[in-house]
Amino acid sequence: MPTFLHTADWQMGRAFTRFDTEDGAALVEARFEAIEKLAELASEHQCDAVLVAGDVFDAQTVSDRTIRRVFNATKGFAGPWVMLPGNHDAALAESVWTRAQRLGAVPENVHLSLQPGVINLDPQRLSILCAPLTQRHTYGDLTEPFTGYESPEGFLRIGLAHGSVQGLLPDEIDSTNPIAPNRAEASRLDYLALGDWHGTKQIDERTWYSGTPEPERFRNNEAGNALIVEVPEAGATPTVTRIPTGRYQWHQWRETLAVQSDLDQLLERLNALPEFAVVDLRLEGSITLAGEETLLKALSVAEARFRSLRCERSGLQLAPTDEDIAALKADGYVGEVVESLRERQQEGAQDDAARDALAILAGLLREREQEASQ
Repeated sequence: MPTFLHTADWQMGRAFTRFDTEDGAALVEARFEAIEKLAELASEHQCDAVLVAGDVFDAQTVSDRTIRRVFNATKGFAGPWVMLPGNHDAALAESVWTRAQRLGAVPENVHLSLQPGVINLDPQRLSILCAPLTQRHTYGDLTEPFTGYESPEGFLRIGLAHGSVQGLLPDEIDSTNPIAPNRAEASRLDYLALGDWHGTKQIDERTWYSGTPEPERFRNNEAGNALIVEVPEAGATPTVTRIPTGRYQWHQWRETLAVQSDLDQLLERLNALPEFAVVDLRLEGSITLAGEETLLKALSVAEARFRSLRCERSGLQLAPTDEDIAALKADGYVGEVVESLRERQQEGAQDDAARDALAILAGLLREREQEASQ
């Protein structure tokens, strides 16, 4: 049974500058490990080929070292790889692909689809109908010529393209590089392997986006997979199996705290995340001083456990209870200052200065109390 692996959107060379240096470097390295994982999967499942549906590279200007490392990472699968240029690495007259060829970095078993047409893999009996992007954006359907492409008798007709299936993806990306929603049927394709949408998504029984094999953004779109596709014979319905490949899980949470149970539930969710988590957390609402202390301790533990944790708390108002104030033992003028800061936060307008001052003062009073008890 003909079997192949469908992947896309590797975005090699992407820099994660918003993260700390150590975390950014780890996220970059995970993308190279993902290619090695894909090669292992292709060998394990005895695939006839690996199809990469665009955006192998994040930009035309990636380093020579990155180019060499990408192709080195494919060595675990000796069968044919077919790589298609996408919008990030379009097949310009001078491109990352022509540079890779000049470097001698492209292995013999890697086929680069730099021009529209058909790549016939004779031993595997696969005809790969390719629609590479030769510029970053197009406004016509580059897969339309598939209908006129011929393939040898008995070969599977596999489309390989990078773009947006019209009317079936979010409106903001249904603009450039359009693809007709009925392309597989109209062009008699056994399967249409797509890239550009970074999550795994089925369009119809013969058309899929594989998504990126390693998540790289905070979007809940089923990223971090590869697809193993089996087609018994020409014209048969393909069997598509989703295989997890991602190392890191990306989570973006927007939480509003109002009562103690909200905080308890948040910390329970954090504790349930695996070590390979990249977390972006934004908190709003209000929290007591005792709750703030609990939260800060939990965040400190999580920062050391996760790959990355960022927490934005500027929208989280400190709301000391009478018990909080009593526990601080803030008498006299200091007590008046604490009360004044609490009132400034309750006046309606968000007062970051008052919040920060109250947090610092509460921390100092706790330290003083701890020193006195020693």
